Amino acid sequence: MASPASRQDLKDYVLRRLGHPVIDINVEDSQVEDRLDDALQFFAEYHFDGVERVYNKHLITDTDITNGYITVPDGVMSVIQVYRFDEGTTNMFDVRYQMALNDFFDMSGNGSIQEYAMTRSYINMLNDMLNPERMIRFHRVTNRLYIDMKWSEIVNAGEYIVYEGWSILDPNTYPEIYDDRLLKEYVTALVKRQWGSNLSKFDGIQLPGGVTFNGGEIYSQADEEVKKIEEEVELKYELPTDFFTG
Repeated sequence: MASPASRQDLKDYVLRRLGHPVIDINVEDSQVEDRLDDALQFFAEYHFDGVERVYNKHLITDTDITNGYITVPDGVMSVIQVYRFDEGTTNMFDVRYQMALNDFFDMSGNGSIQEYAMTRSYINMLNDMLNPERMIRFHRVTNRLYIDMKWSEIVNAGEYIVYEGWSILDPNTYPEIYDDRLLKEYVTALVKRQWGSNLSKFDGIQLPGGVTFNGGEIYSQADEEVKKIEEEVELKYELPTDFFTG
């Protein structure tokens, strides 16, 4: 099978690519599993196809209000921003609503569309000054999203918080990941390096027929391949750094 669609398919593909079953690949199955996990972790952290932008909602509880943070699901790599808590409260008494109603929709006033745009910009500036974005702090290890505010005064249990971020794609849900060209090459290089590391312990030992172990050479070749692939991913496939918001 040339197109892996599962972990086992990818493991079999890697071993065949390294020469199995024609030659014996001296790696244990658990070592292959570990290298595959390493590759998937690198793929998620540096390749744009390993993550997706998500908009998650969280139901606030009394515990959240007491703690001053919410717990996000595993797999969320970063949180970009938390949306304003007043964005769903615009009504007929809101200054932006009245301005749009009087100066835009009926187009009967003396102002022009340029004046309307300038006024909107001014209103938005005042809103940013009087109701700024909440400062946020997120840590992947703890899965905690801190929002710097007086929770008990601003939110209530039973309300929702919506946050935007990046989440790791689960290969079990999207098995197409296993067939990614760079992922296949990277796993192969990692397993090859593991193979070389295993054999390097027997370097210089001569087998019957004059064959000599040279695991160090295999390790060096694989290490160069790993570095080359990592450099290619970071230069060509890594998402641009977002400006921090919050």
